[in-house]
Amino acid sequence: MNLQEKLKYISSYTSKLLRNKFGRGPESCFAVTADCYLVLHIRGFISPMEEVLLQENQHIQVDHARDVVIKSILSELKGVFQVTLETEVRTFFHDWNFPNNTGVIIAELEDSLLPMEKNGEIDFSLLESEVARISLLVEKPPEETLSFQISPRLFIVKREGILVPIEKALIESGFEKELHFTKDELEKSYLHRYGKFDQIFQREVIDIFVDWNFKNDNSLICFNIK
Repeated sequence: MNLQEKLKYISSYTSKLLRNKFGRGPESCFAVTADCYLVLHIRGFISPMEEVLLQENQHIQVDHARDVVIKSILSELKGVFQVTLETEVRTFFHDWNFPNNTGVIIAELEDSLLPMEKNGEIDFSLLESEVARISLLVEKPPEETLSFQISPRLFIVKREGILVPIEKALIESGFEKELHFTKDELEKSYLHRYGKFDQIFQREVIDIFVDWNFKNDNSLICFNIK
């Protein structure tokens, strides 16, 4: 298989796996890659049980339940990715936008499958600076910020060194889940409310996905633009 056939296979496999685990598969699951990232962009994926909980404003319960199931899926996806793509998977990130019924699963790979091409009309240094500015408002500026264009619509910003001492203490004390839920709500609200990303991309930002790897003290932000 060539790379596009491999990506199509991974998309199909992921859709079937989600259907088996949740009882309902996504309306679409599309895989794209550039540099050392593979992004599965998923649309139309809320189970009947989740719909009921969301209608009752039980967002934390939905987040927790989905996180548990997705993590069990990732262990299987890791093997499929490594065999299909012939490279190691360093780690996974995932996040969901329930109001838009969209989500992403992002694999950070050991090797690059496709060279990255950046849109020359976008100032990527300005994008990194804006992410660092928003990070400062809610925690502290990252020690390092890197940007990647995965497709014409999907962009990733990776932040290294973002945890403050109180967050590290909470993680060590066993409050990782509570910290994750709190950071998720807080950071997304600031990114949407105070970020100037529409101007930077020169197009409307439809989704902002955020996830953290507390063990490695880093985070990925994925922008989906119109």
